[in-house]
Amino acid sequence: MSAFISVVETGGFSAAARKTGQSQSAVSKAVNALEKRLGVALLHRSTRKVTLTDQGQKYYERTKPLLDEILVADNELTSSVQDVSGSIRIAAPSTFGRLHVLPLIPKLLSLYSGLQVDLVLSDALRDMVDDRIDLAIRISQVNDPDSVVRRVASTSLVCVGSRHYFAQRGIPKTPADLINHNCLIYGEMTEWAFAGSGGRLSIPVRGTLSSNSAETILAGVINGVGIGLMYRASLVGEFETPDVITVLDEFLNETRDVSLVWPKRRFIPTRVRRATDFLTTALSARL
Repeated sequence: MSAFISVVETGGFSAAARKTGQSQSAVSKAVNALEKRLGVALLHRSTRKVTLTDQGQKYYERTKPLLDEILVADNELTSSVQDVSGSIRIAAPSTFGRLHVLPLIPKLLSLYSGLQVDLVLSDALRDMVDDRIDLAIRISQVNDPDSVVRRVASTSLVCVGSRHYFAQRGIPKTPADLINHNCLIYGEMTEWAFAGSGGRLSIPVRGTLSSNSAETILAGVINGVGIGLMYRASLVGEFETPDVITVLDEFLNETRDVSLVWPKRRFIPTRVRRATDFLTTALSARL
């Protein structure tokens, strides 16, 4: 099966032999033996190229994930803590990463002294393959069929402002009241979603401050500039202050999953799996 998959992925017997370190005749004999056992032709052979038959295509799609899992299982059994070494590139949203991921890095490095972490903090949705991301932390729905997703926690959306701001402008009682308030815009979120008795509400908002930085919006809220819509997970550390209160809670029931994501590939290094396991446990407890 390994020889067959190598031929398919390299496009020929010679290339498969170079990839596996075997002779071309050994690879050819292995594939021939597989076809004989199954009683079907898996490959169309010509002097110029090798292509899959219909049966070969089905067999490849079914067997490749199985062999991938065998490789992972072998790696997990033969690896130990001392084997966890090398560089791992982790991507996370800027504010969430600084508040929740960065504090966990010292513990991760103390567990695996051979590990080197490259922490990329960015609110942009990065391409994991192009940017060489080993592990991404996402606070949103992940609809990428080429990724493996592990949900670890959830965080709710909250509408917040400072007591000083509300003392001057009053507290909004319904989402529609936001038209009379200075709403701080994060990114392109010029409409805020709420839930009412009649269903979902989408309220257009505007204000005197907008930014692509969640921390800027949080700082504006704390300093009484206006009202912000953000994740409850952001209200920690220096952003957790008794002067900041939530409003319109009864109209906000939406949550966001916090997930760990890594690209589908034939082999996931032990260091990535160990870091994933650690962050799954640590973030679940933290959030």
